[in-house]
Amino acid sequence: MDESVRQAMARWPNVPNCYGWLALDRRGQWRLRNEFAQEHGLSGDPIRHDTLIAFIARNYLRDERGAWYFQNGPQRVFVSLGYAPWIVRLHEGKLNTTTQRAFAVQSCHTDEDGNVVLAGTIDGEDGLHAALLHDHDLDLFSAACEWHGDACGADLGVFHHDGRDMPIEPIAAAEVPKRFGFVRDPQPPAA
Repeated sequence: MDESVRQAMARWPNVPNCYGWLALDRRGQWRLRNEFAQEHGLSGDPIRHDTLIAFIARNYLRDERGAWYFQNGPQRVFVSLGYAPWIVRLHEGKLNTTTQRAFAVQSCHTDEDGNVVLAGTIDGEDGLHAALLHDHDLDLFSAACEWHGDACGADLGVFHHDGRDMPIEPIAAAEVPKRFGFVRDPQPPAA
């Protein structure tokens, strides 16, 4: 977390939290969601300012509920997640988050829609995290896999990565947040 953010939190400790205005889409792009976008279920406008994107990435945290937020000075801006709190890219055999952190995969899953969900550790973060593989990298992923044809069950194939062979396990999209301890659409606590 930036030192300027820590100082702002100390100076203004009672700033209300913000919900619904910031989203992380399925391709790792931060989006601002005005009232119209929120009311109509729209994704919002992509943030294109590199300095702001870097500031959000440095101050991206999670609370005890598993809700992810951007600590914007003294205010927590909770993030609506398009799928998972992290999006990873596969490039030259390495996995990195779209916020440029190394991702060490521990297990591999695919959901009913063909989304690839990886569980692993992230440089600078504690614990195991779920990450959605960016859809532009699905061909690279498939090339690194052996699929068991039309098999259905607990073993769909094998993902060969970083000298390891990981079984590709099925997972339901709705199960991902509960299994990996995060909230896709944070809401204010009930009064």
